Amino acid sequence: MFATMKKAVHLNALRALEASARHQSFSAAADELNVTPAAVGQLVRSLEDAVGLPLFYRKPSGKSRLIPTKTVELALPHMRAGLDSLAQGLAQLQAGSNSGVLTVTVSPAFAAKWLLPRIDRFQSLQPDINVRLDTSAKSIDFAVQDVDIGVRYGAGVWAGLVSEKLMEEEIYPVCSPQLLQGKNALDLTQEMLIHDRSMDGFIGFPSWDDWLAQAGLTNATLSKVDTSRGMQINNSAAVLQAVINGHGVALARSVMARDDVAAGRLVRLFPEITFSSPLAYYVVYQAESAHMATLKTFRDWLFAEVSSTHERNFI
Repeated sequence: MFATMKKAVHLNALRALEASARHQSFSAAADELNVTPAAVGQLVRSLEDAVGLPLFYRKPSGKSRLIPTKTVELALPHMRAGLDSLAQGLAQLQAGSNSGVLTVTVSPAFAAKWLLPRIDRFQSLQPDINVRLDTSAKSIDFAVQDVDIGVRYGAGVWAGLVSEKLMEEEIYPVCSPQLLQGKNALDLTQEMLIHDRSMDGFIGFPSWDDWLAQAGLTNATLSKVDTSRGMQINNSAAVLQAVINGHGVALARSVMARDDVAAGRLVRLFPEITFSSPLAYYVVYQAESAHMATLKTFRDWLFAEVSSTHERNFI
């Protein structure tokens, strides 16, 4: 038992030593390893106690830096090769233990409005792959949560993940057919506005103000719409359901609304006005997991599904 604990501590200490030597800083190593600088320092000291030698000295140069000793410099190539081999071995073990299970993370809204209506097609093509769906509105740590692949909405950059653009989208107002019944058009100054707050605070997420600023250039009435009023909902799928139920008009994301518009549950308003979202949907995964057969199969299916239904560009 104690021997096992000692080996585990030494492995973490080696990772701390390698990162500290590469960055010449405990703080930068701590950021990479997602621990505190004090923890990195303690791990390095545990190695120094084990080998009986100092491993770093500090060299002031405007800002104090950690300088690896000659002994560390000689050992680093072997340590890095060993750590890389261990990482590859662990990835292989994980791939073997989960060979028939693929854990996919998406937002609850994307699951409800895009993935779940299509997932039967994947299961028909790949009956031996069991999809474990993790629906979370927040970004999660793929390594900690044992997630293989996901679809995220944003600008395309997530630390530690490979991202490939899957779909772009357009933003437009929608209402229920019942709300439009008997009218040639809707006056948005008189209608209940429904606001999507699912990504509050996220830079670039389109709002009513954004859409109206562009729409007002060609439609003077739209420039008079008061966006301070209305219903606020923090789930994009729930926003669309509220519209389907006749509660008002919402600014829809085309990827989410596509099936409802096609089925006649929603009506697109002001089709002459186009507004492209600065954000898009991306397939994301860890670089070290890219070799997994199940991951590659699901990734390829996602892109094929988008291409076959002409969803890669605006819908």
